[in-house]
Amino acid sequence: MSESVPSLQRPASRAARLSAIEQALANHIITSQSQLSQILADEGIEVTQATLSRDLDEMHATKTRLQDGSTAYVVADQPQPQIQPASLSTAKVEQQMSRVLSGLVTSVAAARNLMVVHTPSGAAQYVASVLDKQPMEDVLGTIAGDDTVMVVCVDDESATQRTQWLLEMASTGQSATA
Repeated sequence: MSESVPSLQRPASRAARLSAIEQALANHIITSQSQLSQILADEGIEVTQATLSRDLDEMHATKTRLQDGSTAYVVADQPQPQIQPASLSTAKVEQQMSRVLSGLVTSVAAARNLMVVHTPSGAAQYVASVLDKQPMEDVLGTIAGDDTVMVVCVDDESATQRTQWLLEMASTGQSATA
């Protein structure tokens, strides 16, 4: 199954490395530079400890105490990683997304492995940003115009499922009883 899912490939550039670090900090609880270095190595990015230290400093990443008492790297503009049951955090994230998307998504359609999301004029880039920040393994990325977002999924089935998911997210945020 994993053979059919395209893997994200990054160029050997500073910008790609910084993006990978930011994504790792957002998706994992990173407690040490060696742990971060290993995550980057797993993605094919070899980095020295000195370079990694400079990158973290440039990104304004700091070690912060988490709710469980451990410390982990966080970036100032990212929410602090929290250790809690996945179902609770997923429910909270989906509730917040639902509120945001209910007023911004006007229609959604699937076309093969693509989703086309329509929004009011000027809202497409914000909707794309909200979608990009969600860890969705079946979504490769988004492209936003003024009032349209194209979501690229890994396959046709994923696009169909994500279309239904997005319609539900945009619908449930409109009323507390839905």
